[in-house]
Amino acid sequence: MMTMSGPKQASYVFISGKNWRLSLAELVSFLEARGCVFKVTSVSREFFVVVSEEELDPRLVDGLGGIIKVGRVVSCIPAGTVEDAFVRGKERAREEVRASLSADCGVDDVFGVSSGRYVFGVSVYFESPRFLRFSGRMQRFVGSYFKGELESRGRRARFMGFPRSRGLPRLTHVEVLKKGLVEKSAEVLFCVGREQAFVAKTVAVHDPFEFQKRDVGRPVQRRIFSMPPRLAKIMVNLSLCLSGRVLVDPFCGVGTILQEALLVGARVVGVDVDSWCVRASRRNLDWLKKEYGLEGAEYKIVQGDARSLTECVGEGSVDCVVTEPVLGPALRGVPTESYARRVVGGLEPLYFGFLGEAYRVLRGGGRLVLVTPCIRTRSGVFVSMRLEDRAAAVGFGTVCPFERRVFAEDNVLVEGLAGASSFVDMEERHRIGREVRVFEK
Repeated sequence: MMTMSGPKQASYVFISGKNWRLSLAELVSFLEARGCVFKVTSVSREFFVVVSEEELDPRLVDGLGGIIKVGRVVSCIPAGTVEDAFVRGKERAREEVRASLSADCGVDDVFGVSSGRYVFGVSVYFESPRFLRFSGRMQRFVGSYFKGELESRGRRARFMGFPRSRGLPRLTHVEVLKKGLVEKSAEVLFCVGREQAFVAKTVAVHDPFEFQKRDVGRPVQRRIFSMPPRLAKIMVNLSLCLSGRVLVDPFCGVGTILQEALLVGARVVGVDVDSWCVRASRRNLDWLKKEYGLEGAEYKIVQGDARSLTECVGEGSVDCVVTEPVLGPALRGVPTESYARRVVGGLEPLYFGFLGEAYRVLRGGGRLVLVTPCIRTRSGVFVSMRLEDRAAAVGFGTVCPFERRVFAEDNVLVEGLAGASSFVDMEERHRIGREVRVFEK
């Protein structure tokens, strides 16, 4: 996925999905698993900036579940200058922004060389809410600059506007895909962080239609508590799964996690106590193999109990265990705290019994990535399962993906993440969310 680019470092902006913590944990794990030498130089809730000693193949976005856009940085401007230019309205600061763009952003590098009319987009992202009121002004400024530069070279150009109903001046990844901006023209990302603003050219976007196909387009679906392929992809990446490694899902259901692992090139084993799930997973993996041309795909699905996993899989024979066990009953309303604790307590024997088996089948250094329930209650308290002590008792260490060494600068968000070992994936409408945990043997 990566090719060397010589001594010159390359900087990239990664636009995060809805759950920025989970997206960042996935990105760090993904790059480290592939031996990339990098530093995360800027962190916000909407984007991350990574400086790599290697050129990154834009197609890496297809291997990520939590990143929606990737941009190659072409210019950096002090955030204070951007604030003076647009929040305080200082003309001299605007000239400085214009001068930085002129010095750093070669039009041919951003747009390429082609005939005909250019239609391009500008999307604005920012860490501080103080830029919200002025984001439209920033978008028009950057768009006008590039339009003027193109027209000064004799090229007709138009940058895309936004309907009044849109709250923020940014294109969705679907719009970028449908307009073909990456291939035919360009999308310019203007991302304002705490210290620096980054101007980047979008080089890749997440394709939601592929995830949709692997969800509703496969032969068998399960509507209740069905894991989104996006989250399955994230969990596979958190496990450091690579091509040729062995991944086991002991609660495989209809095979969502197994599908994403197969696309990485892993050899997969699915286990489920329900015979219907075994048949469903086989059908879905057979379909995936044919649909994506995975001629050499290796997989098997067996019926068995996760609490007796070593009877299905040999001890010390697995690199990754990635799974979502039972999350509890479907809730018709928001439960009381006492009821939520009874639900979680009733699931603990299943989870506790499974942990020891997962440890036994893993090789040394292998990872277990699993989901536990996180239940919203009427009192506003979230009830979750405490697994750390039991996992430690069987020999697991808890993985905290945000080790300080991968971050190049002090950042208040980074400092708050230093000890994070689990990540809740839950929307406002959900009563039961997923808490993703990572352990290592």
